[in-house]
Amino acid sequence: MNRVWRLLRSLKLRVVGPEKLQVGVDHFGNKYYRIPKHETWAGHTIQERRFMEAVDIKEHEYEVGDIPTEWEAWIRKRRQDPPTIEEILKNEKYREVLKSKVDECYEKDRLLQAKGYEEGLVAEPAQIKIKGHAAAQHYEKHEPSEDPVSTANTFQPGSWKPPQDHERKK
Repeated sequence: MNRVWRLLRSLKLRVVGPEKLQVGVDHFGNKYYRIPKHETWAGHTIQERRFMEAVDIKEHEYEVGDIPTEWEAWIRKRRQDPPTIEEILKNEKYREVLKSKVDECYEKDRLLQAKGYEEGLVAEPAQIKIKGHAAAQHYEKHEPSEDPVSTANTFQPGSWKPPQDHERKK
């Protein structure tokens, strides 16, 4: 009898697919589902799957931040229970407060730097134009080399010479 039920359940899974259960909806209208842990007809255990059906976003248009971080943590199984609307709104408010405090700190720091520049306590950042790189082979060399060092827009005659071909016989 057990084999018959297992066969019927596997036929249902093949025809209809595993049963997906809606877990919640976020404030964007995205729906979140889970497929519970189940067994195949061969006795293999399939782990729980969690996924989302987006309202206005196609899969290739997904951007980071399009879904709330609480739901993303649930989808990636970093948390056991799905988040509630109240939790999401509370965390969103906390992020806004934190962002305003960070903006205030940046503004205070900018004002302190400006005051330090005016009073001469802090040196202004130096504006240096660097030509080339010290690790480059042609740094500080003004002789022609076999390596092209310029582009078509900045080519200067005499800055490149063709390589010597020792293998060619004339």
